[in-house]
Amino acid sequence: MDPQIVAVAAGLVLIGAVAQRVAGLGFAMLASPFLVLLLGPHDGVLLVNICGVVSSLLITPRVWKDINWSAFRWLTAFSVVGSVGGAIIASRMESSLLSLVVGIVVLIALLLSLGLSKANAHVSGPAPRAVAGALSGLTNAMAGVGGPAVSAYAVLSRWPQRSFAATMQPFFAVIGFVTVVSKAIVAPEQQLMLPWWDWGLFVLAIAIGIFGGERLQRFVKDHHARIFILAIAFAGALAAVAKGWVGLA
Repeated sequence: MDPQIVAVAAGLVLIGAVAQRVAGLGFAMLASPFLVLLLGPHDGVLLVNICGVVSSLLITPRVWKDINWSAFRWLTAFSVVGSVGGAIIASRMESSLLSLVVGIVVLIALLLSLGLSKANAHVSGPAPRAVAGALSGLTNAMAGVGGPAVSAYAVLSRWPQRSFAATMQPFFAVIGFVTVVSKAIVAPEQQLMLPWWDWGLFVLAIAIGIFGGERLQRFVKDHHARIFILAIAFAGALAAVAKGWVGLA
């Protein structure tokens, strides 16, 4: 891979890691659309999946005490099913159509969540968690964007920001790992092959991003972080729609 492309990709990974540490998610929603444009649909999404796992694993020990393990178990169990299904669909669907479909679904989910939250709607119990987990796994495997489904659930369930941000770390680590393994089994010819020094640069970018995000987090209130989450989710979804539309046109 061209060194300039690697440098740009590492910069996007760094910015994504900052968002992940500040808001609990956002790595994929920030980086995925741009990495897909830079590297192509398969390599871009796969790089997002792999770096997302590394980022979440590095953050998890730092937020361990705030993790809601009950929510984690429900979300993760159903996200595995969604991840495997998404990997199979992604390997068979034309990339532009795939991006368009996922972007539209994500936008609908976010708009519905905002409308319901303003109407003082509230969801609770295992069923909404199961749906959110499955959708997150599905969209993560298909387009590298697993955050909107769980952020919509967080809004509707009034999930406290601190606990939500912490719980998302082991959750994204698991669904990212399952997605990478599923893609390796379903489409081994689409694996991303890079030299070790490129991977080392990406890991360094993640570590710097997490460090910077941790410093920035001290000045960000929970309410502002939640707005930031939704803004990132909308941006990622709109970028996916735009990319798919341009590709089909």
